[in-house]
Amino acid sequence: MAPYVNDVAVRWSDQDAYGHVNHANVVTLLEDARTGMLFDAATKAGVEDFAGGLLVAALEVVYKRPIVWSPAGVRVEMTAQDVRAASFRVAYRLLLPDGHGGWDEAPAVTASTQLVPYDLTTERPRRLTPVEREFLASYTS
Repeated sequence: MAPYVNDVAVRWSDQDAYGHVNHANVVTLLEDARTGMLFDAATKAGVEDFAGGLLVAALEVVYKRPIVWSPAGVRVEMTAQDVRAASFRVAYRLLLPDGHGGWDEAPAVTASTQLVPYDLTTERPRRLTPVEREFLASYTS
């Protein structure tokens, strides 16, 4: 299966004093990309329960090289992994512009987020629905 791909704008203010995107802002770029997958694309596919609540249970980020501001932003490729009864992981590859209108295949960042579906009304974790599992399977590597 192909990954879900989301191009995300990098804001000028995301940079630190060294001219690199600050580590905390990298997490925000990943969140922006994930929102496109789990809210926008999922809703278009008829999967609306994710919007009812998802909690981040764990986050791992590995920085391979600095990210600098570019008008092209960054490209984030995402796959669903370790889909279980009540949790799943989104794995990320954050790519930088290659200077020729494409994307450098060597990621600047690799990361993963473990997510837990959450019922905001009962304030409790919940199991993935069959339609959610089917949606995630379409992006499982």
